Amino acid sequence: MIKYPVALKTAAHKLRNAGYSYKEISEKLKISKSTAKLWCGNIKLSPKHKKRLYTKQIEILSRGPKSSHERRKKEINEIIRKAENDIEQPVSFETYKLFGAALYWAEGSKTQHFSVANSDPFLIKFMTRWIEDVLGVKSEYLKAYLNIYPQQNDIEIKKFWSDLTGIPVKNFGKSFVKPANKNFKKNTLYYGTIKIRVPKGTDTRHKVFGWIKAVLKNLQPSIENTERKWHKLKTDYKRP
Repeated sequence: MIKYPVALKTAAHKLRNAGYSYKEISEKLKISKSTAKLWCGNIKLSPKHKKRLYTKQIEILSRGPKSSHERRKKEINEIIRKAENDIEQPVSFETYKLFGAALYWAEGSKTQHFSVANSDPFLIKFMTRWIEDVLGVKSEYLKAYLNIYPQQNDIEIKKFWSDLTGIPVKNFGKSFVKPANKNFKKNTLYYGTIKIRVPKGTDTRHKVFGWIKAVLKNLQPSIENTERKWHKLKTDYKRP
């Protein structure tokens, strides 16, 4: 058990008699809230002090969700700020190359063409630049296709993505407009979803997956062994 100076306990009594809450006492004297309550639990507060603490508690409760949200927002911003410092700038070309390959693995076409579809302007901007820097295909040669909702302006959204990526508006194909129905979304994506495609990019797709395969090579034996063990799960779908 921690042995506290008598003066500290006396100071806690004075603060409690002055109407301080246990939390305020603990923060002011650098002791735990439970210790403050143990020392001062038998001190009766005046009606005036009780009213003050009650009013303060109501204020805390009324702004609780908002206060917690703001506090969490600051915590997240600090986590991100520190994480940014973990990355040495500028990143190497090899890192840049593999970062784009990993994004393609996650968001790119797997069986046809060489295309990436997403609604995030950062991802699309990065990939168009990566395609030029790593694959040597300039934005002016890329094709693009939109997936939008009926209430969105097709021409204006094409201009937005063209401005962002450098892909000429004339290179945009016919947009897919999602049919309206009873489950129609109101919180639609501001810019829709865009698919960017490298013309005659099939061999390019195989090359990028070759880079990915090289990075994952040490995992291959383990995965193949597991798949052999569970081969019985593989089944061919037969139309009834």
